Amino acid sequence: MNDLTEVKTQARRAAFARRKAAHEVALPGAAAHLSEVLAGYRGVPLAGYMAIRSEIDPLPAMEEAAAHGPVCVPVIQGAGLALKFARWSPGCTLKDGPFGAMIPELDDFFEPEIVIVPLVAFDRRGGRLGYGGGFYDRTLEMLRAKRPTLAIGFAYAAQEARALPLEPTDQPLDMIVTEAEVIEPGPV
Repeated sequence: MNDLTEVKTQARRAAFARRKAAHEVALPGAAAHLSEVLAGYRGVPLAGYMAIRSEIDPLPAMEEAAAHGPVCVPVIQGAGLALKFARWSPGCTLKDGPFGAMIPELDDFFEPEIVIVPLVAFDRRGGRLGYGGGFYDRTLEMLRAKRPTLAIGFAYAAQEARALPLEPTDQPLDMIVTEAEVIEPGPV
């Protein structure tokens, strides 16, 4: 294991603890700022995610967005591959997907132009620390090569880190939304 891998492992461990603590005291309405942001993009194809473990839940914002345009959720195709996105709508039939996330029963795939990205930690420069599989980095790189794609990190404010150990392959977030604020990344 190299030094960067160890630094990322330690950063993830600390961030998971902060996220768990924030999740345990979370109040209803945590997705309100996300809903406000998405209201400015009505009708634009959007990818959300089905929250697992202690992730902040974007479902209320996804439900509102689905009334105005297509919404999808990620489907893991395999290690080392980009994600595909299956059409989702409120009340659609779901099945178990990889890593415990629910996915639509029907494989009606399309590519979003906005991706709500789950994460373990973020910084105010738009850096994101994920779970370590590289799924979102590969996917955002692929989508951005085709068209402008807005990556919105969604997290509890407690998941903020001062600085993150990043690599050249890590795709930046264009915006971070928490239960407390909307952050436009920039130099710190």
